[in-house]
Amino acid sequence: MLIPEGMIDYLIIGAGPAGLQLGYYLEKHGKNYVILESGDVAGSFFKTHPRHGKLISINKVYTGYSDKEINLRWDWNSLLTEDDDECSFTSFSKRYFPAAENMVDYLGAYAEKFSLNIKYNSAVTSVERSESEFLIKTASENIYRARRVIVATGVSKPWIPNIDGIESATNYCDMDTNPDIYKNKKVLILGKGNSAFETGDSLVETAAVIHLCSPNSLKMAWSTHYVGHLRAVNNNLLDTYQLKSQNAILDADVESIKKNGEQFSVTFKYRHAEDEVETLTYDHVIVCTGFRFDSSIFNESCKPTLCARNKFPAQNPNWESVNVPGLYFAGTITQYLDYKKFMSGFIHGFRYNVRTLFNLLMCKYEEKELPQVKLPVIAEVLAADIIDRVNQASSLWQQPGFLCDAYVRSGEGIVCYKDLPVDYIKTEPLFAKREMYVLTLEFGQQKFDNPFAVARIARDNAKQAEDSNFLHPVIRHMNANALLSEHHIIEDLSAEWKEPEHIVPLVAYLHKAVNNNISNVKTEALEAV
Repeated sequence: MLIPEGMIDYLIIGAGPAGLQLGYYLEKHGKNYVILESGDVAGSFFKTHPRHGKLISINKVYTGYSDKEINLRWDWNSLLTEDDDECSFTSFSKRYFPAAENMVDYLGAYAEKFSLNIKYNSAVTSVERSESEFLIKTASENIYRARRVIVATGVSKPWIPNIDGIESATNYCDMDTNPDIYKNKKVLILGKGNSAFETGDSLVETAAVIHLCSPNSLKMAWSTHYVGHLRAVNNNLLDTYQLKSQNAILDADVESIKKNGEQFSVTFKYRHAEDEVETLTYDHVIVCTGFRFDSSIFNESCKPTLCARNKFPAQNPNWESVNVPGLYFAGTITQYLDYKKFMSGFIHGFRYNVRTLFNLLMCKYEEKELPQVKLPVIAEVLAADIIDRVNQASSLWQQPGFLCDAYVRSGEGIVCYKDLPVDYIKTEPLFAKREMYVLTLEFGQQKFDNPFAVARIARDNAKQAEDSNFLHPVIRHMNANALLSEHHIIEDLSAEWKEPEHIVPLVAYLHKAVNNNISNVKTEALEAV
């Protein structure tokens, strides 16, 4: 049967955080849209994941600030709202690492509060495309017609490495989470991400032996600044390894897994032992190797190109499919564009991407201009706007080096566009061929063996601001994608850039930059401190 709504302008697949975030903006601005959700509630994924019921996205209720925008820097779970449309995750839990069930409750309340147009129990079974429209069929055989489709389904399927015999192992998604099942047993966990360590941590009190294995060495989020790497909340198992408590972390290739009765024989080829090969026996093998995008609903007329070992759909910088016009992506599947670098795989990152996606859709299809602020070409005014942004904006804070503000020279003034992907302004003609000043927050580029023993730049030494290692503002003067100069504002322990050592060098730099006098810009600006 054909759904009676007729042609839909924006059809969203998935009522998880990203689908709801986009639905919020479409609803608020009176657009023609619908959200199709396979489950009976919003955010149904969180009813079963993480498997042990605890989120690792922080929920910092008490920050010392009263400003809603600033507080989003430490609230990793709330979706964005405008004006007085308050609906905060912090009202649903006070725990720093809340329960997954709190997320289900919150997303349901968000959907209800803003009257989002969601069709529950509407699992999409196929998506086809003709020249002018998409046809989307659900399990109940309803068919929707849509001009654009935005996929917000997340990475819903396990990613399984190519290992002989791995089909005999248990996947993270299917494992029995009762720790007594593993009492006095030897357990092998494949993977070294948060799901693997979450699983290992849950078994420390009952399992006899726990081994975690993957080919590559462990990466800690506190060192890489990528929150998808191992988080401290899940790393208790590391103590038990280094303090000789029967557990171990292995860097090895698994060559085969063989089921022998109730046990498994697993053959390893070690990475740090001259390629030594060894076979060990386990009672359980649990596969915690991550997730992938499910492209099975798309027929050949609109099957998106996949990348990154077929984990994600390939996308342009505006989150549109590289090979299917009108097919867009939102949420954790957009991490293809900043894979293991920034925060697009997580709510506190992709909520800003979705807001920007909405603005780009309105610009492309609804003849709306991108949100903008006009400023005079006066260094002090430009500096004041920059200082306001770096001291308040949560978007630049949560997506450091990925989202930026572009201050574009236009006639006798400057037009500022907020929260655009850096790669977008490099390719979009509106920006790529223009003179502009690009603002980001970024970490320093140096890497350290011990991230807890890093020398900081003294606050009165702004001449070395470019050596800052902590998150700090960077302004780049660009013209037709050529870098003319750049200026770093020195790092600050409280991340408050309000003092003369922050502002005076910035104003001096901008005086030179806005007058296109780029010779010795950095040196002369710093001498003003």
